[in-house]
Amino acid sequence: VNMPTLDAPEERLRKFKYRGKDASARRQQRIAVSLELRKAKKDEQALKRRNITDVSLDPSDQQTKGVSLTLQEIISGVNASDPELCFQATQAARKMLSREKNPPLKLIVDAGLIPRLVELLKSSLHPRLQFEAAWALTNIASGASELTRAVVVGGAIQPLVELLSSPHMTVCEQAVWALGNIAGDGPEFRDNVIASDAIPHLLTLVSSSIPVEFSSLQVPFLRNIAWTLSNLCRNKNPYPSDHAVKQMLPALFYLLGHPDREVLSDTCWALSYLTDGCDARIGQVVDTGVLPRLVELMSSSELNILTPSLRTVGNIVTGTDHQTQLALDAGILGVLPQLLTHPRPSIQKEAAWALSNVAAGPRQHIQRLIACGALPPLVTVLKNGEFKVQKEAVWTVANFTTGGSVEQLIQLVQAGVLEPLINLLTIPDNKMVIIILDVLFFILQAAEKISQKENMCLLIEGLGGLDRIEALQLHENHQVALTALNIIERHFSEEEETVTALRARDQDHKFLKDLTNTYHCCTTPKPGPRP
Repeated sequence: VNMPTLDAPEERLRKFKYRGKDASARRQQRIAVSLELRKAKKDEQALKRRNITDVSLDPSDQQTKGVSLTLQEIISGVNASDPELCFQATQAARKMLSREKNPPLKLIVDAGLIPRLVELLKSSLHPRLQFEAAWALTNIASGASELTRAVVVGGAIQPLVELLSSPHMTVCEQAVWALGNIAGDGPEFRDNVIASDAIPHLLTLVSSSIPVEFSSLQVPFLRNIAWTLSNLCRNKNPYPSDHAVKQMLPALFYLLGHPDREVLSDTCWALSYLTDGCDARIGQVVDTGVLPRLVELMSSSELNILTPSLRTVGNIVTGTDHQTQLALDAGILGVLPQLLTHPRPSIQKEAAWALSNVAAGPRQHIQRLIACGALPPLVTVLKNGEFKVQKEAVWTVANFTTGGSVEQLIQLVQAGVLEPLINLLTIPDNKMVIIILDVLFFILQAAEKISQKENMCLLIEGLGGLDRIEALQLHENHQVALTALNIIERHFSEEEETVTALRARDQDHKFLKDLTNTYHCCTTPKPGPRP
């Protein structure tokens, strides 16, 4: 987001941080700035999964022990009319596709086997054959987009959806997996799966109508269903349809109460995709009542649950003030400050990002942020965090200073925010430097309103801030130089002549003394090196 620096302080205040506009405008800016958080590929959750089974554990291997078919024999056998020969050849193809290293996915596609494998999905009299064909197609669809497209063009989606009603659990589960891989390829195939009426069948499998004989294997089966549902929620441009989302949300709410960590992880990822959008989409999710459970999961020691639950809550607080209020009422501020001290910088970053969006709200939200004890750990990450975490912490402070009252800004200073901000003025990131200068401008303006500007100037000068701001007037970036010049002219222009007199007159001034004492009390020693 390009934010020009203007000479007139009032104009600058109005334009630079959306002062005078509503919180949603500031949040929209944060959404743009934080895009990397959600644009980044979700390495934490796989788009596609290949079914690799240890051959020694494969029960069907007993029947074909010692049988090794060439590709030509496989092609011939798969197309045979004899069901047993066809089964052996299809199974041999599936085993080739299940190799852990370098499976010949393209070779099987180029051999023209997909249409026949799709046909075999319809062999209801031969469930073992259906299973092998579905497994082979699952693994082909786990490959590159052109391979997934070959499966879709081959007509696999509709027969796979029909297999979701199979009385045989292994067949049904393999169909779920195949559809998950197809949907995971992108919005086009996701919507093809949805249009083929897959969602009602998946919801039936989630519900208590799962046959009794499934119960012993219900958890692994539910894991695949939850993962496939998450892929049906995934991707933007376009988002999944409103109708599809409304269909899935009750099941996701139900799965969020499941004890299995993989089911929970994929369910949280699904909700994170659904909340990664406009306020209306966030509202759909919030209205299901998931927030209290999400806050519970943010305390999980399992990273694969913590990451997507934190992401979802972070998305929710990019929404309206009311949606953020609901998140606050659910207790997110009981968890977020602790997550700023999490051993993983990626978690610290997302926690700071979420806090920045709380800070973009009205003053009562900022007050709750102060009351929950978020400022000390925020100052700590500003001092000692990795740069990507520091940037999010700077945004939190920037939004805080934009919307906070004079009293709240003074509390921010008392928490020790000035020293790390001033130290960050040397970073090679012009946008961040401008934002920090803007924060200092707001703090000085707040001090001026209570007739304490001179003391605040002394405090900034004592921390080396004046020297750094003066040096930035000569910065090669015009915006940085203008912003620094604006602060010097507006707040420090008289100090050069009077700094000695001011220090003599005001050094013992109660305000400065209290501020400095509080400041030093609130600073924390550097933590040890991260593991």
